[in-house]
Amino acid sequence: MSESHGESLGSIILHHVTNDLEYKFLDLHLFGYDISITKHVVMLWIAAAITVALAIYGTRRYRQSENAQPKGLSHLYEILMNFIRNDIVIPNIGESHGRFWTPLITTYFLFILTCNFLGLIPFFELIPGGSSTVTGNFNTTAGLASITFFAIIMAGSMKHGFLGYWKNMIPSGVPGPVLLILIPIEILGMFVRPFALTMRLGANMTAGHIGMLAIFALPIILTAAPVGIVSILLNTGIYFLEIIVSFVQAYVFTLLSSVFIGMAIHIEH
Repeated sequence: MSESHGESLGSIILHHVTNDLEYKFLDLHLFGYDISITKHVVMLWIAAAITVALAIYGTRRYRQSENAQPKGLSHLYEILMNFIRNDIVIPNIGESHGRFWTPLITTYFLFILTCNFLGLIPFFELIPGGSSTVTGNFNTTAGLASITFFAIIMAGSMKHGFLGYWKNMIPSGVPGPVLLILIPIEILGMFVRPFALTMRLGANMTAGHIGMLAIFALPIILTAAPVGIVSILLNTGIYFLEIIVSFVQAYVFTLLSSVFIGMAIHIEH
């Protein structure tokens, strides 16, 4: 009885942390690829719309006048932009290149944070289609990491030239036999960086929801009323912890992307 009960709990947890492709709002295929509109696609659209809408609303005063006095959301955007530029972009990418890359890095932070917060809204759990955290979908995190991957190549090519960027990956004066080992390591390192971004964000956002679901399962396993009260109290604490994790993971992805782009620009370091 306990074994079948465990299997049912396991299937419930798995359902809530994976993307169930059986539920599609619109079934679409292009050149043999499945591009159907799923729950996570809709959530990405919602997150993108919120990100753009808040950015437009928050910067409206500056579009009217560069010397406008910010207040409300505009003031929050100014604080956020200054923080990302001064504490993330400039230390890792440099002031001369920071102006070009700050919009991308800022968009990363706002978009990922919005996606993380949407996953904490219980309403999305009621929509069939699997996990309510779109940043727990590795396809999403891989897409964001792919942008960083191409941004790294673009940043290095803009600074050193396309051929110069690839040439600088190999230190000068290295003996020929060592190159047989060094070149594959450098090529592998190019893909390890976006892979690390993909796994770090996706795994951390998924782990929080697994923890919450596991604690909610305690009353079902132990069948005791006091356990249910403890479960609710514990999950309330974890929920607030997840809010902090949402900020931290958006920050870490933003920071690592800045570091990787800066490494491509400042190869000498």
